[in-house]
Amino acid sequence: MRTDRGRGRRGWLAAALLSVAVAATHGAWAAEEAGGSPEAAANPEVPARFGADWQSWHAANDVSDIPSVQRGARNFVSYCLGCHSLKYERWSRLGEDLGVPPRLLQQDLLPPGDKPAQYILTSMPAADAEAWFGKTPPDLTLMARARGQDYLYQFLKTFYVDPARQTGANNLRLPTTAMPHVLSELEGLKRAVYKEANSGAEGGQAIHQQVFDHFEQIAPGRLSAAEYDGFVRDTVNFLDYVSEPTQTARRALGVWVVLFLLVFTWLAWLVKREYWKDVH
Repeated sequence: MRTDRGRGRRGWLAAALLSVAVAATHGAWAAEEAGGSPEAAANPEVPARFGADWQSWHAANDVSDIPSVQRGARNFVSYCLGCHSLKYERWSRLGEDLGVPPRLLQQDLLPPGDKPAQYILTSMPAADAEAWFGKTPPDLTLMARARGQDYLYQFLKTFYVDPARQTGANNLRLPTTAMPHVLSELEGLKRAVYKEANSGAEGGQAIHQQVFDHFEQIAPGRLSAAEYDGFVRDTVNFLDYVSEPTQTARRALGVWVVLFLLVFTWLAWLVKREYWKDVH
């Protein structure tokens, strides 16, 4: 059972991390507005028009890749568990499916005080979460089933700096999201560049609107573009596994079921031919 003291420490830590992320985001934006060069701080691996085709990005994950799912579990515990739960998944089931020995599960993944038989629950009180973010962070157990893997992949890759937001960040996949960019230290900071677009309207009058064009990197992160992409794919892979832990076994069994039906169909055809051979 979690203690109130443990909850308080985890809640205080989450609030502190949120404050640091917001401060870093606003600071980078202010430095740029004061005359800093985005090109000087940009990650050289990021393409010049990065993100222009973000709606076509695909996660391309594979839940049978156990090392990837293991890394995703590590990522979730490190960056997501402070706010989000997996209320339909037990620690023991996770360790069994991913081949994590009980000693390493207890040492590297389980929060202090948790037992392997418990469900994977955040220690953040719902009231505090609602006060800080305006709403309670959703449970992520079935998020991959509800929204799809590509949605999660695009969501984690399309955060950008937005000083107008309370958290200092916004998102293209989910505009005005209440979630801060908790992975900004890994990805770095980028801003969204918009362009003017005209569209026709009744009466022949043109409507001017701002349309997203591309991202512009304004501060590097601890990971390169390729490393961060791998980080996101592993995390999405883990959430895909959690949404249906038996899907790999189900697909493997499905092959044998189809083969059985084919053989059974052939046998049924032989029986039918034998019974009807004298019918003219």
